[in-house]
Formats: sequence, C-alpha cells, structure tokens
Amino acid sequence: MKRVISILMVLSIILAFAGCSTNNNTTESTTSAEKSTLQTNETKADSSKTTTDNKSLVVFFSRTGEQYEVGVIEKGNTAIVADMIAEQTGADSFEILPKEDNYPTTYKELTDVAKEEQNNNARPETKDTIANFDQYDTIYLGYPIWWGDLPMICYTFLESYDFSGKTIIPFCTHAGSGNAGTQSKIQSAAPNATVKEVLAIAGTDAQNDPESVKSIVTEWLNSHS
Repeated sequence: MKRVISILMVLSIILAFAGCSTNNNTTESTTSAEKSTLQTNETKADSSKTTTDNKSLVVFFSRTGEQYEVGVIEKGNTAIVADMIAEQTGADSFEILPKEDNYPTTYKELTDVAKEEQNNNARPETKDTIANFDQYDTIYLGYPIWWGDLPMICYTFLESYDFSGKTIIPFCTHAGSGNAGTQSKIQSAAPNATVKEVLAIAGTDAQNDPESVKSIVTEWLNSHS
C-alpha cells in the first residue's frame, strides 16, 4: 500500500513540473511574439518618418551637347551641381524638361534660340509637373545663365506653382557672368517666396574640377542650414 502511495506521489510531482514547463514555454513564446510585433511597428514608423520629413526639392534645368569652353558634354553643368546638392541634402530632384525639345545641340545655335526666346518673353511648355509640390518648404532652383538671365523655361516653372511661404535657394552655372542678378528676377517671378542669394559656379569648374565645386557646395549648404 505504501508503495502505491509513493508511486502516486511521484506521478503527481512529474505532472506538476510538466504543467509549469508548458506555461513557461507559452509565456516565453508570447513575449517573443510581442517583441517581434513591436519591432515591426517601430520599423514602419521609422520608414514613414524618413519619407514625410523630406521637405526639400532640387529643381534644375540643364543642357548637354556642345557648351562654352567644355566641348560636347554628356551631363549638363547645372545637372552636376544639382546632383551634388541632392546628395548632400537628401532632397528629392526634379529636372525641368521642355515638352517639345527642339533646342539645338551646338553652342552657337543654342544661344541664338535662347536669345530669341528672351526677346519674345517666351514661356516654353514643360514636359512634366510636380504633383506633390505643396509638401516642399525649400526649393533649390538651378539653371544656366543664358544672355544674362534665367532660361525662359525656368520662368514657366516659377509661374506654374504657388511659392507662398516657401524658400527658394538658387544656384546657377555660367561662362563668366556670375549670377547675372538673377536673385531679383526670381523674386519678381515668385513674389511670395523668400529668395536667397544665388550660388554661381563656372561651367568649366563643374565639368573639370568637380571636387572643388563639391567643397564650395558643402560650404554654401552649411550657410543655409
């Protein structure tokens, strides 16, 4: 009889331990699942934050082909500087492209067309539009200097959007004319925006000395941070 009682007691102890082990495993499994869910939510939140915090946009107009003192180029002078700015700021980019790209690829003919557009105060139609323009607070606007002014297609861009409360930070490439007083011209075209001083980069430097230009861009961006 005593032997039977002893066996029953041993069985009871074994069953009790088994129950505790099952509960502990279940608890640990639940805790792991909760941690996994929390980590996933945190990742989504971080990803969402990265997307919504980007409120700067680099907009630029640039040309390839034969350009002054740099020969035939595959990447435009202004495009080179624009890419540097986008890389250092993390801003989105938008290239202004003509809807009908009839611009000549030779320098002399291109300057003739640019002069004709300026004389006619033309507004060449752009190929694309920026659907989410309202989300951007700061616009880095890049352009080459054509006959002492912005290309007329840049005025098309400036007149196509509401810049109220936005900051425009201009940059240009040139062949010796500097910024050509384009800050005031941009301000006139976008009177409700705050327009900063223009960064002027020689086209020859953009093509032939990009490392020096990159340092200049870095210093310029720091002055606006």
